[in-house]
Amino acid sequence: MPNPTYFPDEPISAIATALAPAALGIIRCSGKGCIQLVAAKFSRPAALLDAPGNSLVYGWIVDGGEKIDEVMLGIYRAPRSFTGEDLVEITCHGGPGVVMAIQSLLLNSGFRQAERGEFTFRAFINGKTDLTRAEAVQEIIGSRTAESRSRAAGRLAGTLFQEIDSVKRLVTDTLASIEVGIEYPEDEETIADSFDGAGLREAERRLSQLAASWKSEKLYQDGARLVLCGRTNAGKSSLFNAILKEERAIVSDVEGTTRDWLESWADMAGIPVRLFDTAGLRRTEDAVEAHGVSLTRSLSEDADVILYLADAARGLSADDREFLAGCPVPAVFVWSKCDLRSDVPALRPEEAAAIPALSAEVRVAVKTGAGISELCGAVVRVLTEGAATERPQAGIGSARQKSAVEEALATVRHAMEAAAEGIALDAVVQDLEDALGALGEITGDVSPDDVLGSIFSRFCVGK
Repeated sequence: MPNPTYFPDEPISAIATALAPAALGIIRCSGKGCIQLVAAKFSRPAALLDAPGNSLVYGWIVDGGEKIDEVMLGIYRAPRSFTGEDLVEITCHGGPGVVMAIQSLLLNSGFRQAERGEFTFRAFINGKTDLTRAEAVQEIIGSRTAESRSRAAGRLAGTLFQEIDSVKRLVTDTLASIEVGIEYPEDEETIADSFDGAGLREAERRLSQLAASWKSEKLYQDGARLVLCGRTNAGKSSLFNAILKEERAIVSDVEGTTRDWLESWADMAGIPVRLFDTAGLRRTEDAVEAHGVSLTRSLSEDADVILYLADAARGLSADDREFLAGCPVPAVFVWSKCDLRSDVPALRPEEAAAIPALSAEVRVAVKTGAGISELCGAVVRVLTEGAATERPQAGIGSARQKSAVEEALATVRHAMEAAAEGIALDAVVQDLEDALGALGEITGDVSPDDVLGSIFSRFCVGK
């Protein structure tokens, strides 16, 4: 087993909702005998024991003669449940004290506390899901935008599994035809025709598309770091608030108001962006402000994109030029407060040439909202450069999947090269079997224990 505490024969329970005041709370129970164990702490045990699968039963959770809470029980009988086992979901009132009292009662009545991801792990080992769908569950939980959720939902619905399965069939059909030729070596015509490269060329094309999808899929999953930089009073905090559409940062005409950095998540065309508002860049004798400036420089080094702001009325300073000349990551130059001047500012050709990392130049006026959408568009173009702009029908959702796809792609290409060079078909067979092994790791047909442990240990308890 990937985790020594995963014992599939044991009944398990876990709180599946957040421990915070809410209208409802849910405790999940699964495993052999779980319905009987819950019935022993239920006010209507006979009704629960006789309930058909996919039904609800009303009653009370009781401890001896004491009523704990009024509940609804969802009954799911094996194999027609999420885990493939008997499963009970207890829906109670959502106060943390109530939820914890019921869970404590269950743990003292024969249940074991479920480990992280153990319900989904049981669904996997009982054939109710594959690894691509299991990983998609965690992706949906962690999604920060509608687009990232939608992409994960596609994998949960089986788009990636179906694509991998289709590629496996192409490889398997080619492998079968080669093995027929090897099995009957006396038939020279059969040997000559036993290798049909069309199937492998199609498999190579599809695997190449899957491998290329990772950059875009990773961006929508993990998001990007976007750091606002510039001199004091350049308008960074105002732009920070405008992008978030809420007053998060203090805005003041007093220079040096922002001394520490603020951060928040934002949605830019479906891309989750971790946005940082930072202290203004200037030389100062104030120790606290100087530390803030140091933090700004440190954050900029780890950014994916820098938004560098300059007040349109003040133009560029020596400090601006110094920072931009050594800017470590792609930079979008932003002229701010453009509503305060009649002419449209622009970098002179020599100024633009002195910024090696310059990716775009935009103009904004936060008070009127002018230029905000153009700014977001420029950021998105920088982040998606070199990545597919259209969402693929099937995309890979984890670094583990990417590694396996690339391994399968490499072995398919090696098989094609070996066949083209006239190398013995036995060697081609080995390459194709290696490709099938790599593809099997993606869906879970081939599942090293340490891989399973790594996947399910990242899940939350109760899922």
